[in-house]
Amino acid sequence: MLNKLSDTIYYLSNQDDIERPTLGLVCGDQYSLIIDAGNSTQHAKDFLTEIEKLNVPPVKYVVITHGHWDHFLGMNEFDAAVIVNSRTNEIIKEWQNYSFDDSSLHKYVHTNQLGDIFMKIIQTDMPNRNSFQLKSPDIIFENSLTIDLGNKVCVIESIKSTHTDDSTVIYIPDEKVIFLGDSVYGKTTNSLFHYKQSLLLPMIKDIQKYDAEMFLLGHESICDLNEMDIYWEELTTASQVVKSTSLENAKASFKAENNRDPNDNELFFIKAFVNDHIIQSQ
Repeated sequence: MLNKLSDTIYYLSNQDDIERPTLGLVCGDQYSLIIDAGNSTQHAKDFLTEIEKLNVPPVKYVVITHGHWDHFLGMNEFDAAVIVNSRTNEIIKEWQNYSFDDSSLHKYVHTNQLGDIFMKIIQTDMPNRNSFQLKSPDIIFENSLTIDLGNKVCVIESIKSTHTDDSTVIYIPDEKVIFLGDSVYGKTTNSLFHYKQSLLLPMIKDIQKYDAEMFLLGHESICDLNEMDIYWEELTTASQVVKSTSLENAKASFKAENNRDPNDNELFFIKAFVNDHIIQSQ
């Protein structure tokens, strides 16, 4: 079931137990635009089924927020122009060389190219995949792109991100709504979950320049401005006390600067920034 954010913006909530991120729908007077294509053909079909229940203009565009499989593997199902930034396009080119039959999936898992959960989801949600090949995007942009859906403007921009090097956000000015994809999350490198500390403040600056009041995220669905401000505050407060690979030093520094112990979120972020220092030192 689609959630209605306004008369022109809808979203399909994330389902993290089956690696399904939030998908978005923005409707203008003439056309509609989709944000992210889903983790499989079935995810995309489920989204399209819900869209068909609405009286909205035809879908003309699909914007992919970044090159992680759960956000683009369903894109073949959409009869629309797929929009990506140039870095995401290079990632999709690599995926076009992948095969999706059982033997290939097992090989990718065995060689640690892809996770076991990826194989299980694809086997379940892409039954006719032996000859499946990902199509090429239709519109490739460098820094930013503005789309007019008919009395509904969408600003599409590549931003700095602690999650990937190819993150794209979609801002709808008249609604003060921004789709962030997974851009504000951390990532796992060498089995360590971390936030790229050097990109934290540049990322926040890139996002806060937009006058947004509602934020659609890949794996939380939706946050308001107050919730995002708390998230930024906890992230930056945690980052400020991490200056080395020592977790104990960071925790002690946090207590000295804030006259309290970190809360659970802050401690999680502190550990992630410490991990980033460990990764940078390897």
